[in-house]
Amino acid sequence: MPAKIKLEVQPLTAERFDDLAELFGRPGGSIVRGCWCMYYRRTGSEPHPGIGRGESNRRALKALVDSGAVPGLIGYRDGSPVGWISLGPRDHYLKLRRSPVMKPVDDRPVWSIVCFYVDPKMRGRGIADQLLAAAIDYARDQRVKLLEAYPVDKDERSHPDFMWFGSKTMYDRAGFGEVARRKAHRPVMRKALA
Repeated sequence: MPAKIKLEVQPLTAERFDDLAELFGRPGGSIVRGCWCMYYRRTGSEPHPGIGRGESNRRALKALVDSGAVPGLIGYRDGSPVGWISLGPRDHYLKLRRSPVMKPVDDRPVWSIVCFYVDPKMRGRGIADQLLAAAIDYARDQRVKLLEAYPVDKDERSHPDFMWFGSKTMYDRAGFGEVARRKAHRPVMRKALA
């Protein structure tokens, strides 16, 4: 098993956008290069997030960041970007409203975590757990009261490329609790940050 590493985690700002582009541009990032964490921010029917909209999504995320929004956090190892987590106010993720799995549980204001990405060469070293811990701290600093996530909960191991929501066990370790389950392998989990 590879050794755990320590991350420095920073908000995605305009000055760090090129770091995210470098991370997404590495081998193994074809899905994230198509989506650029914009899939859930858009409405309407669209192709699979990894097909056909990559450059448009990259420009949309860049414009969002250039406007001053912080759509997520980047994890660095020795100054090199190795991981990403997308989070923000739930109502910024327009597709969640009509998702049969991720639709609102109630009308309480929450922030949602919708994506993780870890450089394939760095997986298995605790990066996602550290990104989640940093996201909890960041949300708390933003005075968020509830943080929500939509992980995968399966007995068998899923391919890492399709674990962008993270695993339920990771959220269990971070103190999240299940509040709904509308599909067998997809709980809705929350953590109060009061």
